Amino acid sequence: MDHKFEWQEQRTTTPEGVYRTLRAAILDGTVPPGGQLREAHIASDLGISRSPLREALTKLEEEGLVVKIPYRGAFVVEVSPREVAEIDSVRLHVEPYAAELSAEALRGPERPQLLQTVEDLRRAMEKDDIPASIDAHLRFHRLFYDLSGHGILQGLWNGWETKLRLYLSVDHRTYSDNPHQLVVEHEKLATVALEGDTDAFRQELAAHFPMGLRAQAGDAGEPTHRHV
Repeated sequence: MDHKFEWQEQRTTTPEGVYRTLRAAILDGTVPPGGQLREAHIASDLGISRSPLREALTKLEEEGLVVKIPYRGAFVVEVSPREVAEIDSVRLHVEPYAAELSAEALRGPERPQLLQTVEDLRRAMEKDDIPASIDAHLRFHRLFYDLSGHGILQGLWNGWETKLRLYLSVDHRTYSDNPHQLVVEHEKLATVALEGDTDAFRQELAAHFPMGLRAQAGDAGEPTHRHV
C-alpha cells in the first residue's frame, strides 16, 4: 500500500518545498529503499501539479537518493549491507588519517563546529527526528575529510555519502531503544580526535561499525545493523 504523503512544513507548491517533503519521507524510512515514488499518487496527496513534482524528483535523482527507470518510474535507491560493509572496511584505514590531518584545525578554529555536530545529533536523537539525526551523523564524519585538505580523501567521502545516507535511513532506527548510545559513540570519537590520538580513533571507529571488519574477514553471514 502506498504511503500518504503529507507536508512536513507549511504547504508550498515550489519544487524546493516538494523536494524537502519527499526527501524527509525517504530519510525517515517512510518510503523504503526500493520503494516507488508514484507521481500521480504524490501529486494527489500534496495537491500539486506534476511540474514542481518532477523538478523535485530530478533534484533527488541528482543527489543520488532516487533512480528513474524508463517506462517504470522513480524509485528510492537501494543500498545493500555488503556495500556499506565494504565502505566501512576502507574507512577504517582512511578516516583515522583524515582525522590526523584535520587535528590542528579541530583543536583550533573548527573545534566548535565538531562539538556542535555532536550536540545536533543529541537533540535530533532525543526528538526521534531521523532526517536531522542522519544529517548530523554524516556532518560529523564529513568534517574530518573536509578539514583534511586532502582532495583524494574528500573525493572518497563524496562518493560514499549518499549510500551511507540511504543506509542510515534504516540503521538509525536500531538506536530507538537507546538513542543516547549513538551520541556517546560520537563523543568518544570527538575526544580522541581532539587529542590527536590516531590509534585510539581507529579503535573507536572499529567499535562504531564492527560489521565492516567482519565482512572484510570473510564472514558469509548477512551483516546486521550498526554501520557508519
